[in-house]
Amino acid sequence: MTDHADPLRPAASAPTGPPGPAISGTPPGPPRAGPPRAGLSRPGPGRGRAAVSGALICLTVLWALYSALNLLLSGRWWVWLIPDLVPPVCFVAVPLVLLALAGTAAGRRVRRPLTVVLVLLLFSGLTRSGVNWAALVPGGGPGRAPAGAVKVVSWNTEYWDTTDAPDTFYGYLKAQRADVYLLQEYLAWVDGRPAPLDELARIRREFPGYQVEVLGEQVTLSRFPVVSRTPVGQGGGAGRGASWQEEFEQGKVLRTDLDVRGRPVSFYNVHIPVQLDIERSVLSAGFYGEIRSRDAVRRDHYEALLRDVSDNPHPVFVAGDFNTTPAMRDLDGIRDVLRDALPASATVLPGTWNSDGAGLWRLDWAFTDDLLEVHRYDFDDPRGLSDHQAQRLTVSLPG
Repeated sequence: MTDHADPLRPAASAPTGPPGPAISGTPPGPPRAGPPRAGLSRPGPGRGRAAVSGALICLTVLWALYSALNLLLSGRWWVWLIPDLVPPVCFVAVPLVLLALAGTAAGRRVRRPLTVVLVLLLFSGLTRSGVNWAALVPGGGPGRAPAGAVKVVSWNTEYWDTTDAPDTFYGYLKAQRADVYLLQEYLAWVDGRPAPLDELARIRREFPGYQVEVLGEQVTLSRFPVVSRTPVGQGGGAGRGASWQEEFEQGKVLRTDLDVRGRPVSFYNVHIPVQLDIERSVLSAGFYGEIRSRDAVRRDHYEALLRDVSDNPHPVFVAGDFNTTPAMRDLDGIRDVLRDALPASATVLPGTWNSDGAGLWRLDWAFTDDLLEVHRYDFDDPRGLSDHQAQRLTVSLPG
């Protein structure tokens, strides 16, 4: 007979042992650490610092490469007109930011060599940054202007008064109270193309006693008698009988010799063409073809200006919209023979464009030779009338 378990018989008791935590009320202890699972280990501080150091090294190498190529190619190869659009202040800001990161986050091994390289990059970019170092020197700056000093205003008007209330535009100009005005973009923009204006009657009415000289889109107003008017470079080939379109395309440097209290002084009104055609797609061949052709035109205007200035026996004042930043080497020739007026300014970082935005680019310049002394150089907010700040200067003839 088979043996069966009695259902009324109690089950065998479980083996006795020490009570578990749930029974004794003792809180459970931390679980024992087992071996780490593959792929789940956390990076230690050494590994994170190494990654940061590697990133800083890569950024430093990239900036050093850009800085070196800027020195070698800017003003020499038309393609570099595109990388030249980087705001010049980056030549100071980028090394400073990388230096700060290297000092706090880089590993000990790379910190010292990285710091040396970044300091060298910082010093190599000082003259390309656009910073007015003279404004940081206490007690610096030019002396007071003597009686009879000449007040000059140079301004890219951005299509004259066609995008503004005309009364407001002319009111702004007259409020400058300048002896000489060097104005650019005396034109309208119609259907994506430049078009001539006919406002000479109003200009003469608004500025009685001034003499007016016009070349294409450039206007020079003077309280002083005009001795001669000379289009420089390509503009000289257009002649008095040329069409407005020819003058606009070729005449970008207008020299006007003025009789300033018995002494001739040459004032150059300059508008170097912009290097890009923003209406074209960067993916089209025409975009780059236009840059190449404009680079040739820009070089021609710079060379003609440099020749004329170098051969000019009179005191020289040159100002206008050069569409060239302090980091671009297109201005090297001019800066070799003339003096930038910037040391006479109290502005530390002049950004004449875009006045409606961040204003990180100085595209407008003023130069003189040793026969003129600059006493004051200011940049004026155009109050929405233009995307360029106006340049205001006070100059005098020594003696």
